[in-house]
Amino acid sequence: MIEFDGVRHWFGDRLVLQDISLTLEDRRVAIIGANGSGKSTLIRMINGLVVPSQGRVLVHGRDTAAQGREVRRLVSFLFSDPDAQIVMPTVQEDVAFSLRRHRLPAAEAAQRVAGALELVGIGDLAEQPAHALSSGQKQLLAAAAILVTEPSILVCDEPTTLLDLSNTRRLMRLIDGLPQQVVLVTHDLSLIRSWERVIVLDGGRVVCDGPGDASVAAYLRLHEED
Repeated sequence: MIEFDGVRHWFGDRLVLQDISLTLEDRRVAIIGANGSGKSTLIRMINGLVVPSQGRVLVHGRDTAAQGREVRRLVSFLFSDPDAQIVMPTVQEDVAFSLRRHRLPAAEAAQRVAGALELVGIGDLAEQPAHALSSGQKQLLAAAAILVTEPSILVCDEPTTLLDLSNTRRLMRLIDGLPQQVVLVTHDLSLIRSWERVIVLDGGRVVCDGPGDASVAAYLRLHEED
Protein backbone atom coordinates (compact mmCIF):
# COMPACT_ATOMS: atom_id res chain seq x y z
CA MET A 1 0.00 0.00 0.00
CA ILE A 2 1.13 3.53 -0.85
CA GLU A 3 -0.31 6.43 1.13
CA PHE A 4 -0.05 10.16 0.47
CA ASP A 5 -1.21 12.01 3.57
CA GLY A 6 -1.78 15.76 3.18
CA VAL A 7 1.20 16.13 0.85
CA ARG A 8 2.34 19.52 -0.41
CA HIS A 9 5.63 20.25 -2.11
CA TRP A 10 7.46 23.40 -3.19
CA PHE A 11 10.37 23.83 -5.56
CA GLY A 12 11.73 27.15 -4.37
CA ASP A 13 8.69 29.41 -4.13
CA ARG A 14 6.64 27.35 -6.61
CA LEU A 15 3.99 25.04 -5.17
CA VAL A 16 4.01 21.93 -7.38
CA LEU A 17 1.81 19.57 -5.35
CA GLN A 18 -1.20 20.69 -3.36
CA ASP A 19 -3.07 18.77 -0.68
CA ILE A 20 -2.53 15.27 -2.07
CA SER A 21 -4.23 12.57 -0.01
CA LEU A 22 -4.36 9.18 -1.75
CA THR A 23 -4.30 5.53 -0.79
CA LEU A 24 -3.00 3.33 -3.60
CA GLU A 25 -3.82 -0.33 -3.12
CA ASP A 26 -4.76 -1.24 -6.69
CA ARG A 27 -2.50 -3.57 -8.65
CA ARG A 28 -2.29 -1.16 -11.59
CA VAL A 29 -2.40 2.61 -11.09
CA ALA A 30 -1.71 5.16 -13.83
CA ILE A 31 -1.08 8.86 -13.37
CA ILE A 32 -1.74 11.26 -16.24
CA GLY A 33 -1.62 15.01 -16.67
CA ALA A 34 -0.10 17.78 -18.73
CA ASN A 35 3.57 18.66 -18.51
CA GLY A 36 4.18 20.50 -15.26
CA SER A 37 1.13 19.02 -13.53
CA GLY A 38 3.25 17.36 -10.82
CA LYS A 39 3.28 13.75 -12.04
CA SER A 40 7.02 13.14 -11.83
CA THR A 41 7.31 14.84 -8.45
CA LEU A 42 4.49 12.68 -7.12
CA ILE A 43 5.94 9.36 -8.22
CA ARG A 44 9.45 10.25 -7.06
CA MET A 45 8.02 10.54 -3.57
CA ILE A 46 7.12 6.85 -3.61
CA ASN A 47 10.71 5.82 -2.91
CA GLY A 48 12.01 9.00 -1.32
CA LEU A 49 13.77 10.48 -4.35
CA VAL A 50 11.71 13.55 -3.39
CA VAL A 51 10.39 14.06 0.14
CA PRO A 52 7.31 16.20 0.79
CA SER A 53 7.64 19.73 2.09
CA GLN A 54 4.50 19.07 4.10
CA GLY A 55 2.64 15.86 4.93
CA ARG A 56 4.03 12.37 4.56
CA VAL A 57 4.24 9.42 2.19
CA LEU A 58 4.08 5.86 3.49
CA VAL A 59 5.00 2.68 1.63
CA HIS A 60 3.81 -0.46 3.38
CA GLY A 61 3.66 1.64 6.54
CA ARG A 62 7.20 3.01 6.19
CA ASP A 63 7.74 6.76 6.07
CA THR A 64 9.73 7.61 2.93
CA ALA A 65 11.43 10.57 4.62
CA ALA A 66 12.45 8.76 7.81
CA GLN A 67 12.91 5.22 6.47
CA GLY A 68 14.18 5.86 2.97
CA ARG A 69 16.63 2.96 2.88
CA GLU A 70 13.94 0.45 3.78
CA VAL A 71 11.53 1.96 1.28
CA ARG A 72 14.06 1.79 -1.55
CA ARG A 73 14.34 -1.96 -1.01
CA LEU A 74 10.62 -2.20 -1.75
CA VAL A 75 10.29 0.25 -4.66
CA SER A 76 12.12 0.25 -7.99
CA PHE A 77 11.99 2.75 -10.87
CA LEU A 78 11.88 2.27 -14.63
CA PHE A 79 12.60 5.55 -16.42
CA SER A 80 11.97 6.68 -19.99
CA ASP A 81 15.64 6.53 -21.07
CA PRO A 82 17.14 3.08 -20.44
CA ASP A 83 20.66 4.33 -21.21
CA ALA A 84 20.54 6.20 -17.91
CA GLN A 85 20.09 2.88 -16.10
CA ILE A 86 22.54 0.65 -17.97
CA VAL A 87 25.93 0.66 -16.26
CA MET A 88 27.78 -2.56 -17.16
CA PRO A 89 29.32 -3.80 -20.43
CA THR A 90 27.17 -6.86 -21.10
CA VAL A 91 23.51 -7.66 -20.61
CA GLN A 92 24.18 -10.37 -18.04
CA GLU A 93 26.65 -8.22 -16.09
CA ASP A 94 24.25 -5.30 -16.00
CA VAL A 95 21.48 -7.38 -14.41
CA ALA A 96 23.94 -9.02 -12.00
CA PHE A 97 25.13 -5.56 -10.90
CA SER A 98 21.71 -4.91 -9.38
CA LEU A 99 22.26 -7.80 -6.96
CA ARG A 100 25.62 -6.59 -5.66
CA ARG A 101 24.21 -5.48 -2.30
CA HIS A 102 22.25 -8.67 -1.75
CA ARG A 103 25.42 -10.72 -1.20
CA LEU A 104 23.89 -13.87 -2.64
CA PRO A 105 25.83 -17.08 -3.29
CA ALA A 106 27.17 -17.05 -6.85
CA ALA A 107 24.92 -19.88 -8.03
CA GLU A 108 21.78 -18.24 -6.66
CA ALA A 109 22.70 -14.87 -8.16
CA ALA A 110 23.34 -16.46 -11.57
CA GLN A 111 19.99 -18.25 -11.40
CA ARG A 112 18.14 -15.04 -10.58
CA VAL A 113 19.89 -13.16 -13.39
CA ALA A 114 18.99 -15.85 -15.91
CA GLY A 115 15.41 -15.89 -14.64
CA ALA A 116 15.03 -12.12 -14.94
CA LEU A 117 16.35 -12.13 -18.51
CA GLU A 118 13.98 -14.94 -19.48
CA LEU A 119 11.09 -13.12 -17.82
CA VAL A 120 11.54 -10.05 -20.03
CA GLY A 121 12.28 -12.16 -23.11
CA ILE A 122 15.97 -11.42 -23.74
CA GLY A 123 17.60 -14.51 -22.28
CA ASP A 124 19.34 -15.15 -25.61
CA LEU A 125 21.10 -11.77 -25.37
CA ALA A 126 22.88 -12.43 -22.05
CA GLU A 127 26.41 -12.15 -23.50
CA GLN A 128 25.68 -9.26 -25.85
CA PRO A 129 27.13 -5.74 -25.31
CA ALA A 130 24.43 -3.83 -23.43
CA HIS A 131 24.83 -0.55 -25.30
CA ALA A 132 24.63 -2.29 -28.69
CA LEU A 133 21.01 -3.32 -28.10
CA SER A 134 18.04 -1.70 -29.78
CA SER A 135 16.00 0.86 -27.82
CA GLY A 136 13.33 -1.73 -27.09
CA GLN A 137 15.86 -4.32 -25.95
CA LYS A 138 17.54 -1.74 -23.71
CA GLN A 139 14.26 -0.94 -22.01
CA LEU A 140 13.66 -4.66 -21.43
CA LEU A 141 17.19 -4.92 -20.02
CA ALA A 142 16.48 -2.01 -17.66
CA ALA A 143 13.33 -3.83 -16.56
CA ALA A 144 15.26 -7.05 -15.94
CA ALA A 145 17.87 -5.18 -13.87
CA ILE A 146 15.05 -3.89 -11.67
CA LEU A 147 12.96 -7.05 -11.44
CA VAL A 148 15.91 -9.24 -10.48
CA THR A 149 15.87 -7.51 -7.06
CA GLU A 150 12.24 -8.64 -6.59
CA PRO A 151 10.74 -5.27 -5.56
CA SER A 152 7.22 -5.04 -4.16
CA ILE A 153 6.35 -1.96 -6.22
CA LEU A 154 7.46 -0.92 -9.70
CA VAL A 155 7.20 2.76 -10.63
CA CYS A 156 7.40 3.46 -14.37
CA ASP A 157 8.00 7.02 -15.54
CA GLU A 158 6.99 7.22 -19.22
CA PRO A 159 8.81 3.96 -20.07
CA THR A 160 7.50 3.77 -23.66
CA THR A 161 8.54 7.27 -24.76
CA LEU A 162 11.47 6.09 -26.90
CA LEU A 163 9.85 2.88 -28.14
CA ASP A 164 8.11 2.02 -31.40
CA LEU A 165 4.66 0.42 -31.40
CA SER A 166 5.94 -3.17 -31.37
CA ASN A 167 8.27 -2.64 -28.43
CA THR A 168 5.66 -0.57 -26.60
CA ARG A 169 3.25 -3.50 -26.82
CA ARG A 170 5.97 -5.91 -25.72
CA LEU A 171 6.87 -3.83 -22.67
CA MET A 172 3.24 -3.30 -21.69
CA ARG A 173 2.53 -7.03 -21.94
CA LEU A 174 5.43 -7.57 -19.56
CA ILE A 175 4.16 -4.93 -17.14
CA ASP A 176 0.62 -6.30 -17.27
CA GLY A 177 1.84 -9.79 -16.37
CA LEU A 178 3.92 -8.78 -13.35
CA PRO A 179 2.76 -9.73 -9.85
CA GLN A 180 4.07 -6.44 -8.43
CA GLN A 181 1.99 -3.35 -7.90
CA VAL A 182 2.75 -0.97 -10.79
CA VAL A 183 2.42 2.81 -10.79
CA LEU A 184 2.75 4.19 -14.33
CA VAL A 185 3.11 7.75 -15.61
CA THR A 186 2.37 8.08 -19.31
CA HIS A 187 1.21 10.50 -21.98
CA ASP A 188 -0.01 7.59 -24.13
CA LEU A 189 -3.66 7.43 -23.13
CA SER A 190 -4.29 4.33 -25.23
CA LEU A 191 -2.18 2.28 -22.83
CA ILE A 192 -4.26 2.85 -19.73
CA ARG A 193 -7.92 3.08 -20.78
CA SER A 194 -8.56 -0.41 -19.38
CA TRP A 195 -6.58 0.08 -16.16
CA GLU A 196 -8.47 -0.27 -12.92
CA ARG A 197 -7.41 3.13 -11.60
CA VAL A 198 -6.19 6.27 -13.33
CA ILE A 199 -5.46 9.51 -11.48
CA VAL A 200 -5.51 12.85 -13.30
CA LEU A 201 -3.32 15.68 -12.01
CA ASP A 202 -3.75 19.30 -12.97
CA GLY A 203 -1.88 22.20 -11.41
CA GLY A 204 -0.53 19.92 -8.68
CA ARG A 205 -3.97 18.71 -7.61
CA VAL A 206 -5.90 15.50 -8.13
CA VAL A 207 -8.84 16.45 -10.35
CA CYS A 208 -10.07 12.96 -11.23
CA ASP A 209 -9.53 9.51 -9.73
CA GLY A 210 -11.35 6.53 -11.20
CA PRO A 211 -11.38 3.74 -13.82
CA GLY A 212 -9.26 4.23 -16.90
CA ASP A 213 -11.91 5.13 -19.46
CA ALA A 214 -13.63 7.61 -17.14
CA SER A 215 -10.40 9.32 -16.13
CA VAL A 216 -9.12 9.56 -19.70
CA ALA A 217 -12.43 11.13 -20.75
CA ALA A 218 -12.15 13.65 -17.90
CA TYR A 219 -8.57 14.48 -18.89
CA LEU A 220 -9.58 15.03 -22.52
CA ARG A 221 -12.44 17.31 -21.46
CA LEU A 222 -10.03 19.27 -19.29
CA HIS A 223 -7.82 19.99 -22.31
CA GLU A 224 -10.36 20.04 -25.13
CA GLU A 225 -9.72 23.74 -25.79
CA ASP A 226 -5.90 23.52 -25.69
